[in-house]
Amino acid sequence: MESADLRVTSRLAGAKARLAVRSLAVWVGKTFPAAHRLDYSAAYAVIETDVEDGLKGYGITFTLGKGTEVVVCAVNALGHHVLNKDLRDIIGSFRGFYRQLTSDEQLRWPLWKLLVDMDPRMLLSCIDFRYITDVLTEEEAYEILQKGQVGKKERGQMLANGYPAYSMSCAWLVYSDDTLKQVKVGADLQDDIRRCRLIRNIIGPEKTLMMDANQCWDVPEAVEWMSNLAELKPLWIEEPTSPDDILGHATISKCHNRGILKQLLQVKALQFLQIDSCRLGSVNENLSVSLMAKKFESVFSALSNLLFLTPESILIWPYHYYLVPSYFSTSPKMCEYVDHLHEHFKYTVIIRNASYMQPQDAAYSTDIKEESVKKHQYPDGEVWKKLLAAQGN
Repeated sequence: MESADLRVTSRLAGAKARLAVRSLAVWVGKTFPAAHRLDYSAAYAVIETDVEDGLKGYGITFTLGKGTEVVVCAVNALGHHVLNKDLRDIIGSFRGFYRQLTSDEQLRWPLWKLLVDMDPRMLLSCIDFRYITDVLTEEEAYEILQKGQVGKKERGQMLANGYPAYSMSCAWLVYSDDTLKQVKVGADLQDDIRRCRLIRNIIGPEKTLMMDANQCWDVPEAVEWMSNLAELKPLWIEEPTSPDDILGHATISKCHNRGILKQLLQVKALQFLQIDSCRLGSVNENLSVSLMAKKFESVFSALSNLLFLTPESILIWPYHYYLVPSYFSTSPKMCEYVDHLHEHFKYTVIIRNASYMQPQDAAYSTDIKEESVKKHQYPDGEVWKKLLAAQGN
């Protein structure tokens, strides 16, 4: 591995990078009437060098529609950290490079196999422990990873059997009797009860049902609403209120960064920790959140929401599976899956027997087809020109 690194860095030494960032949006209001927003959007970044070997890096930052252009500007503003960087400097200090990106004085802003094969010390060098050492020190993280080395080879069987997926499109998608379900709630209480009862009757009393409110309630409203839905026995309620309201959460599934997650774990404000890999600060922050969750023994899960999250989530999971295995002795084994919009990606996820098959393609598998980028680029893409023209009429 060291010699391969040297070959790569030698080949790319002195190479100049190019960065392109675009705003993408997929309108889902017609397909998902229970959704609280009209579109799911993302800033889509592509970086390449002038070596002309065809290799590119792809990154996605998920948004909920409005404000994506601000994220695009932020990515471009940080671009100088990458465009003028020698690859040897990045590999020599992953942590330093990450901190440089997230601590710009003027701004505040491949894959699974690489992580799994890393020596624990090298892996920890990717993580910025600043702001979380009162909860998790580097030595504690090292101890967790060292314990995870035991039996790691045997856990490689996941590559053959896949990893269990649960469906978010549960009102009309049923894979098998064992498939887990998640349903959107929060728009209308009586309609929520009707749909959730229908799904519960279909899957039976012993199967797992989850719910997602997309941050639409305040705390008292969340308590009241969920009291009415409790008879349907949901395993969790995702995003019942603002992820910033730490003390207001009895259970919450998602946060912006490791600092907020640290506090939620400290005050025991969550039972299920469900990462959103497009909202956390890169792979590095996903790693630190996973290790903190292990220390507090919170049940860990991952989102794969619509277009932008499925490829990233299934590439985060093997890290947890191989290196932090104690999660899987007591917690539900599952990762969210949505069977929509995969046609836009160059490397689509593969599901067999309601389980994710581990991707074998390089990097993060977030390469979006150029045809789809052109159609859905906001506001100049073909799809948005038609929608905006229709709204104008």
